[in-house]
Amino acid sequence: ALGGSLGVGGDHSPGGDSPGDDPLDAVGGLDDVKAALDEALSLPSRHPAVFADAPLRLRTGALLYGPPGCGKTMVIRAAIKAAGVRSVAIKGPELLNKYIGQSEAGVRDAFRRAAAAAPCALFFDEFDSIAPRRGHDSTGVTDRVVNQFLTELDGVEGLRGVVVLAATSRPDLVDPALLRPGRLDRLLRCDFPDVAARLEILEKAARDVGLVDDQRALNEDVLGLHAVANDTEGFSGADLRAIVTDARMHA
Repeated sequence: ALGGSLGVGGDHSPGGDSPGDDPLDAVGGLDDVKAALDEALSLPSRHPAVFADAPLRLRTGALLYGPPGCGKTMVIRAAIKAAGVRSVAIKGPELLNKYIGQSEAGVRDAFRRAAAAAPCALFFDEFDSIAPRRGHDSTGVTDRVVNQFLTELDGVEGLRGVVVLAATSRPDLVDPALLRPGRLDRLLRCDFPDVAARLEILEKAARDVGLVDDQRALNEDVLGLHAVANDTEGFSGADLRAIVTDARMHA
C-alpha cells in the first residue's frame, strides 16, 4: 500500500488511504524516527503562518541512516503520505550522468520541482551514491554534485516550504559538509528492531498478507509470533516481513 503512493523519480500529490487511517501505523517500530519525521513534515503544513513568520532559519533537512532493510525508505514514504504533502523522490544513481554538467542540472531540477510544489518533501534515496566525500572521484562528477547540493541547501530563500530527506546505509561515505547545521543536520538512525518492535512488525505483516484477520487472533498468539520475535534478534524489518510472506505462501 505504501509503495504506490511514492514512486521513485517523480512528483507526487498527496494520496490517501481510508479517512482516519494513519500510514505511519503501518510501519512497525521506529517510534522516535516517526515522531521526528511527523514534526518535520506535518507541523509546517498545519501551521504555515507560524512558520512563515519565524525569524530564524528553520531546520529543513534530515538524513535517515542504518543497516539495509531496517525501514528507512518505508518510514519516509509513510511520513510523507501521513503529512499529506507533495513529494519529489529521486533514487541516487538516477542523477549521475557521464556528460559534464548534467548531474548538477539534475540536482537543480529536483530542487526547482520541489519548490514549485511546496509544501513538498524532496527525498533522495541511496544518498551516499550521489553525495560521497569529495576528493575521491577521479572524474569529478560527484564532487560537482556535492557542491551543487551545498548551493541548493544554502539558498537565500531557505528552502521555504521544502523539507529535504535523504536515506543511506553508509552515512560514513556522505560528505560531512552536507550534515552541518542548516543542511541535513537532523540525523535519524533506523536500527535493527528490538523484541517489541519485532513483534509489532510481525503482527502488521501477518495482517497485511492475510494470515490473521482480527486482533483477537494476534492477542491469543495463534501464530506463535511471540516466539518468533524472541528468536530473531539481529533480523531487520525486511527479514521479518520475508518470514511472514514465506509462511503465507506455505500456509
